Amino acid sequence: MAAPCRKMASRSFSQLLYCFNRTAVGSVGCRRFSVTPVGRAMPQAGPAAERATSPWTLMAAVCLQRLPVISADESPIEQRFKQMMQQMELEKSVLSDHELRLIEDADRMSRKQAGDYDSDEEEGHGDQEIMLGQDLEDTWEQRLKTFQPAPRVRADVDKDLTSVQRCLADSLVLLAEQQVGAERLWLLPQAAWQEGETLRQTAERALGSVTAADLKATFLGNAPCGVYKYKLPKAARTESSVGTKVFFFKAVLADSAPAKAPNTALLWVKKSELQKYLKPAYMMKVDRFILSL
Repeated sequence: MAAPCRKMASRSFSQLLYCFNRTAVGSVGCRRFSVTPVGRAMPQAGPAAERATSPWTLMAAVCLQRLPVISADESPIEQRFKQMMQQMELEKSVLSDHELRLIEDADRMSRKQAGDYDSDEEEGHGDQEIMLGQDLEDTWEQRLKTFQPAPRVRADVDKDLTSVQRCLADSLVLLAEQQVGAERLWLLPQAAWQEGETLRQTAERALGSVTAADLKATFLGNAPCGVYKYKLPKAARTESSVGTKVFFFKAVLADSAPAKAPNTALLWVKKSELQKYLKPAYMMKVDRFILSL
């Protein structure tokens, strides 16, 4: 039984196909195999077909966000939860070192007043003046009075849409006024794709082209987070130009940012303010990937 199997295994693949074709000729329902290479059977695509251009113009835009600098105001439920956690911590926590020191100082003072105090307890301090815990608290209280926290709301700065320092408790998005056809529209900074570069490189170039100042941004990945497609008016359409596809990339502004935009063609707006500047169809696409942090 092993001899026929060894004999079949020693044959080449083309010989096996030839034998199979000879045995299958008499069968009506069998189809003959062909050993013709695939490259010969399929015609080669010409260079013109490989280099066929798309009728869509590709563009890349960057959604540059300035993250919140300070914490947002607490909601009523957050305030109640905070008070509850503080009360639980107060009830379950042990005394701190400062609180133990205050108790020791109070006990020492009471024994001094009662005349039951041994002066040998102060030998370890020598001639140094003993600083009581209450004295430390008075010093800290004086320092607290001189501390003035920065205002959370600055009406003059918050109204300046060109300043990146406005609305520190909210996330801001950069908008640029750009020429689109015969109109000037507020859009996310965008630029047309050029041959030889990736879409992310196009987005980086778009950010550098609209901002004269050196804005340092960190891009979040190499893949776009959204796409917006629009067609040209029928009178302006051609076979090689039907419309435009805009691919969006997300980026976060670094800390070293200028306090004010270099020109009035740039705005820093909150997510709730975008609908005042963006068209509805464009806004619908952008709203999907902008988070209110």
